[in-house]
Amino acid sequence: MRIPLSWLREYVELPAELSIEELDRALVNLGIEVESIVDLRETVTGSLVVGEVLEIEELTGFKKPIRFCRVDVGAANGTGEPQEIICGATNFAPGDRVVVILPGGVLPGGFAISARKTYGRISHGMICSARELGIGDDHSGILVLTEDVPAKPGDDARPVIGLDDVVVEVEITPDRGYAMSVRGLARELSHAFDVPFRDPAQLPAPGATATPAYPVRVVDTVGCDRFAARVVRGIDPLAESPRWMRQRLTVAGIRSISLAVDITNYLMLELGQPMHAYDLDALRGELVVRRAVAGERLTTLDGVVRELHPEDLVICDAGLPDSLAGPDGGVPISLAAVMGGESSEVVATTTNVLFEAAHWDPVTVGRTARRHRLFSEAAKRWERGVDPALPLVALERAVTLMTTYGGGTVGDEVLDIDHTTPPGRIVIDADLPARRVGVAYEPERVVELLERVGCAVSRTDARSAAASLAGGRHASGPPTLVVTPPTWRPDLTDPADLIEEVVRLDGYDRVPSVLPLAPPGRGLTPTQRRRRSVSRALAENGFVEVLTHPFVAAEIFDRLGLPADDPRRRTMRVANPLSDTDPLMRTMLLPTLLGALRRNVSRGQRDLALYEIGLVFLPRPEAGEPPKMGVAHRPSDAEFAAADSVLPEQPWHVAAVLTGEVEPTGWWGPGRPAGWADAIEAGRVVLATAGIPEQRIVVRQAAYAPWHPGRCAEFLVDGVTVGYAGELHPAALSALELPARTSAMEIDLDALPVAPVVPAPQISGYPPALIDVALVVDAGVPADEVRRALTDGAGELLESVRLFDVYESAQLGEGRKSLAYKLVFRAPDRTLTGEEAVAARDAAVAEAARRCGAVLRGA
Repeated sequence: MRIPLSWLREYVELPAELSIEELDRALVNLGIEVESIVDLRETVTGSLVVGEVLEIEELTGFKKPIRFCRVDVGAANGTGEPQEIICGATNFAPGDRVVVILPGGVLPGGFAISARKTYGRISHGMICSARELGIGDDHSGILVLTEDVPAKPGDDARPVIGLDDVVVEVEITPDRGYAMSVRGLARELSHAFDVPFRDPAQLPAPGATATPAYPVRVVDTVGCDRFAARVVRGIDPLAESPRWMRQRLTVAGIRSISLAVDITNYLMLELGQPMHAYDLDALRGELVVRRAVAGERLTTLDGVVRELHPEDLVICDAGLPDSLAGPDGGVPISLAAVMGGESSEVVATTTNVLFEAAHWDPVTVGRTARRHRLFSEAAKRWERGVDPALPLVALERAVTLMTTYGGGTVGDEVLDIDHTTPPGRIVIDADLPARRVGVAYEPERVVELLERVGCAVSRTDARSAAASLAGGRHASGPPTLVVTPPTWRPDLTDPADLIEEVVRLDGYDRVPSVLPLAPPGRGLTPTQRRRRSVSRALAENGFVEVLTHPFVAAEIFDRLGLPADDPRRRTMRVANPLSDTDPLMRTMLLPTLLGALRRNVSRGQRDLALYEIGLVFLPRPEAGEPPKMGVAHRPSDAEFAAADSVLPEQPWHVAAVLTGEVEPTGWWGPGRPAGWADAIEAGRVVLATAGIPEQRIVVRQAAYAPWHPGRCAEFLVDGVTVGYAGELHPAALSALELPARTSAMEIDLDALPVAPVVPAPQISGYPPALIDVALVVDAGVPADEVRRALTDGAGELLESVRLFDVYESAQLGEGRKSLAYKLVFRAPDRTLTGEEAVAARDAAVAEAARRCGAVLRGA
């Protein structure tokens, strides 16, 4: 919202020498976000003068209209001769007065003006639009001065067009709707500078009369709890808005339309009360305020035909019957509180005007504005809350301005359908602000600040307060305050709101900055430490972490090739999904992680290793309906337990995907593509980092979608399956448009047992005995099973065992393979003899032969 400082000064006695820095600091201290404060006098430098257009020559032969103008700028150019200027706008004619910037001047944005040749002529300056001058958004044509502007050619144009003012632009938070007006900002500044404030709403206004100004029936008194109206007849349809009004609207970014419409916009900015002006002669019958009927349509003032929703509030003309209207009748002529309709708008021939000022439900208006994507200035104010006491005052101001500048006669009849309720009282202990904030606010100071806001405050002891209103404390102690908020502060509903007002007006800078002491004995939980360690380990092994949204489409399970009865197909649907294409919660990480992989591949990345640690959502088969819990009180433990029982299980998983080369190709030789073994190794890294001893881990071949059945490994810890890894199925890769041989791993971190206490390693200073063995086994025997057999057979002298070669050939026989292992033996207290090392090796080979059918190669 943009407001000139001169307008604010009409209602608050600000210091005469108020600087921009002081004003900015005051608004920020009040909790109002300042977008900018601009001294318009400094935005345009050089000669900016009033000019009178003498002659216009239309230049031809160009793609757009080009005009060569001779403009009288008085003695401002030093010669008194007409200034020759090229201009492309067509909304002015000879005799019009315009705003001219002469060569040497600079417009907002650093746009310097100089004499230059263009379109075959020399242009000495520029005729300006409102947007070029930085005083508005209108760039459709040149700013033409009206006849009531007291200026002659050559005069300084700054005071004429308002460039001698300071413009304040603020962003108002949703809970401070009252500040979206001159009235609200002026009141706030009076608090900041402790200066008098004159409320423009303190205006005597006539109340409702027995005969209404126009017949109106309010069907929905919840959506519209107040509707007031007055009529002005016989206005001059050609009457223009006064210059000062147009100037203020322009600064605020609102285009001047007509006198009646400009008055409603002006009062919306001044009082914060949105209004609407109807062409009285265009109305055919009684006005009906109701909810829309499904299927109804309305053409709004912006020319868009809108399909109405049953929740939308509309104002209807009962004189225009419509079959869709239902029992309440009438055809919609206005989308209430958001935008009027074309059928009843004020036009150039309007002589009789019906001014309407109402009070609408903020929630309904906010939903309507979002539903229709129609964020009008009126809707922005209604959804934040408007003072319900303003309608009659706004109408009195509107009819007075209308008759002053447009003539006509004000009707004696006043309509005021009032179903508003007074603000509720709030009981608060006088010492509550001090206890909550840590600043010693005396009770007298609390009362003073609340009254400054506009609240009515009465003191009472706690016992009488409890008798009159629920919520009093014990009879002894500090006084209890019964506070009635003003009508313009609908955001003040409970003691916390009042505490905030006390702190805000007393000064946020008085609140001490005290860091709370960290309670002892807390830190990361074991599961949190495990997740961080796993993440760090994968990153150290070349993987890049990604974070994906946990939403998937229903067809993803078909693309992955999951069987029809796979439990991972049982998902939870989001009631209000971010995207209609992904309404389900994931039951595994791979679908979203593969989506991230696909996006990177489509953008030219070929060698990728990604991982993610996140939650999956597994519905409970026995879950029923969640309990209905209101907001009037804290849910009971039983209600919490019932709500938890229907929530899905949410274990933490870790997943990784690889494609392309893990070792790049270069001048040093060929690279190595990622494969199933790399995915399995990533799983081993996860289990090792989680602290699972190697002897408790089993890695065996498995068939589990979406992995390739011949290149899939299953991870078991203590006999329980915790995850899978390997190469993804070619059909799944084709359906997902991913490169061939893409491999992946996924492990359930929450299924891993707690890591045991690891004893300190014993370091032997004696030399090791290194022995290699090559064992021939059937091709289907897992290498890890042979390794575990060697480990069990070798006994305590075995320090480590590592597979370093896999060999297959016709010499070994059909369906046979050779596995070569490096065994390291070492004793902690002596140097092993050759006989001891060989004996340990033979025991290891014997155990491998017994369990795996292994035969020592070459034997």
